[in-house]
Amino acid sequence: MVITLSLIIVRIGSTALEMTGLSKEVASFQAQSAFSGTGFTTSESEYVVSHPVRRRIIRILIFLGSAGITSTIATLVLTFVGKSRGETKSYLIILAGSLAALYVIFTSKRIERWMRRWIRKFLARAFPQLKVYDYTQLLGITRGYSISQIRVRKNSWLANKTLKELELDKEGILVLGIYRKVGNNEVYIGVPRGDTIIKAGDILICYGPEKVLMNLVRRVKGTKGDLEHEQAVKEAEIRMLQEKMFNSGV
Repeated sequence: MVITLSLIIVRIGSTALEMTGLSKEVASFQAQSAFSGTGFTTSESEYVVSHPVRRRIIRILIFLGSAGITSTIATLVLTFVGKSRGETKSYLIILAGSLAALYVIFTSKRIERWMRRWIRKFLARAFPQLKVYDYTQLLGITRGYSISQIRVRKNSWLANKTLKELELDKEGILVLGIYRKVGNNEVYIGVPRGDTIIKAGDILICYGPEKVLMNLVRRVKGTKGDLEHEQAVKEAEIRMLQEKMFNSGV
């Protein structure tokens, strides 16, 4: 019962964090880390607790986790104290069977969908300040678009040019931000302007068609790179025309 309750609490915490804008993977990891009290020291954790609503969720998970883990250990120890060998063996079999059943239940996709639907409804009513952001749907990640990190190499077509010169927007690519090493520190340039020079070693956070982003990673400086850019621009124009025709119902 204690383990089942713990799993439910972690699932609720994970869904609550996800409703504040975190991805499913990050929300699940941070909820588990906070509840168990282990691993909650990553750079992601600093990002999570900077949000007031997330900080409150994490605080509750840590509090419940400290009580839940202690109760679990105490219950487990008391279960086997003063028992005969036969009783101990029976309890171990029951425990193993119960854990196996819990594993099947909590890894079932159908049960997960049902739980997430119920938890979301409950949290939306109980905590209206939680806002649901499905970034996968909003950004069209499942429709051929993607967000990628591109590390700029010395021989990259991107290196030593301004964003205005690169004209990545004509290819359908948006540069959302740049991570850059300055001395021993790493700085982040959010929403870079057209006169921002891309340097070797920069990490670009780009959004656009997944195929175009993959080709951009491999593009090298020189005439070949320029021709690939021109080809990508033409393909982007065709893609935009097709999208307009689709939206207009033609």
